[in-house]
Amino acid sequence: MDNNYTIKTKSAPNWIYDWTKSIISVIFVVLIILTFFFRIVNVDGTSMYSTLYDGDKLFVSSFLYTPTDGDIVIISHGQYLDEPIVKRVIATEGQTLKIDFDKQKVYVDGKELNEPYVSSELIPGDAKIPEVIPEGKIFVMGDNRYVSKDSRYVEVGLINVKDVIGKAQFTLFPFNHAKYLY
Repeated sequence: MDNNYTIKTKSAPNWIYDWTKSIISVIFVVLIILTFFFRIVNVDGTSMYSTLYDGDKLFVSSFLYTPTDGDIVIISHGQYLDEPIVKRVIATEGQTLKIDFDKQKVYVDGKELNEPYVSSELIPGDAKIPEVIPEGKIFVMGDNRYVSKDSRYVEVGLINVKDVIGKAQFTLFPFNHAKYLY
């Protein structure tokens, strides 16, 4: 009976090559997932208070996403803004929109929106609000309407659907704010 065992060892260059190949593969898969499926985004500012707070970290899904009314979305930029912004979709293409600033009411397709998340007074901006949202565009506002720069203002304006990065699903951090958003 022969009890001889042989142990094969890899040379240092082969071992390094195998590890490098594995690390590059993992990085590639992570980049694909972060590009097409989800992202982690930081909230900067108080325009979505009291739904979201400055410094919150959001889990955002982006795979095959189309904006719908009431969604909290991350937008790559407004008309004259370079930074991403977080806002709530109020109306999408083809919908009629009327904002009654005196009564503090928003109407989409003739129906008053139920907006329990709004935390402040609704004031007019400097942009012309269209009666019907054009094709490929959405109208967005922050929940803290008094301080929010949103589609009511020229700096943001109507948002191209292609500029929507994705839909915020969860607040992940800080832990005392962690919650599902819908």
